[in-house]
Formats: sequence, C-alpha cells, structure tokens
Amino acid sequence: MEEIEFILDSAKEQMNGAIKHLEVAFSKIRVGKANPQMLDNVSIDYYGAITPLSQASNINTPDARTISVQPWDKSMLEVIEKAIIDSNLGFNPMNNGEMIMINVPPLTEERRIQLVKQAKSESENAKVSIRNARKDANDELKKLDGISEDVLKDSENEVQNITNSFTSKIDGFFSKKEEEILTV
Repeated sequence: MEEIEFILDSAKEQMNGAIKHLEVAFSKIRVGKANPQMLDNVSIDYYGAITPLSQASNINTPDARTISVQPWDKSMLEVIEKAIIDSNLGFNPMNNGEMIMINVPPLTEERRIQLVKQAKSESENAKVSIRNARKDANDELKKLDGISEDVLKDSENEVQNITNSFTSKIDGFFSKKEEEILTV
C-alpha cells in the first residue's frame, strides 16, 4: 500500500536526520588534532555585521597541532584574536601581525573521558530521536483504515528493522568516535 510506504519513508527520513545531527555534533567534539571546524562557532563583528570567522578569513591547519587564521583584512587581527579568546574553546591565540596562530594543546586523560561522555550523550540523544520516529511511524500505521492485522504487524516489524539498523549505525559511529578520542 502507498500509505504504508509513505509512512516508512517518512520514518527513514526522520532517522536520517538524527544521524546527520549526530555527525555534526561529533564533528564539534575535538579529538586532539587541529581542525578548522573547531572555530566554526566563532563569530566576529566585521564592520558592523556579525560574521562567522570562516567568512572573514582563511582558516588552515599547517600541522596536526596548529590552526592558522589569515584574515582578509589585517586590521581585523585583534578583533579575531579577542573573539577566539571569548569563545571559551580553551585556545590561546598568538597574533604575529600577519596572521593568528593557535596551538591546540594535547588532551589530558581527564578531558578525553569527558569528551567520551559527551559523545555518548550525543549518541543517546540520536537514539531517542530514532525511537521517537519509530513511535510516530507505528502510530500512523495504526491510524490507517482498512488495514488487516497481518499487514499492520508486518509493517510494524519493518519499522522495527529500520530502527534497529539506524541504532546499530549510531553505535558504530560512537565506537569510532570513542576510539578517536582515546587514541593518544
């Protein structure tokens, strides 16, 4: 039936959204290596407009422990430096008059454990979203008129199989992220 396919597709779409959200959340959890995405949440006052740092400068990682920020306009160096300090990322930027260099400190064991807990929490949130999508799909299936009990049971089983596959994807993402965080 078309309605059942629509409900299943809708559930898959919601679950894919949870996975995408998890990937974004995981990308913000640093693993000890310098990454330009670490500065994604830093914004500056660029001539009166609040602008993401990435749109006012070139951000690179010359090596695994350093991030360089080269502003398009050299007069913005101090503004960028202050924004990085104010962002509470724990970085100490160095302004050399041409660009800003940020040394990314290695993670302590205690900080690694905190990051694993944060990643675990994000993966649990994604699992909750997936279970909510499963519940919504099952509720929609039960609302359908003229559907036999067998078809309903089969459809609910299909929703559960989809849920299981997405849940195992999340577990896989978490294990990989945990390994990245704990690798010194």
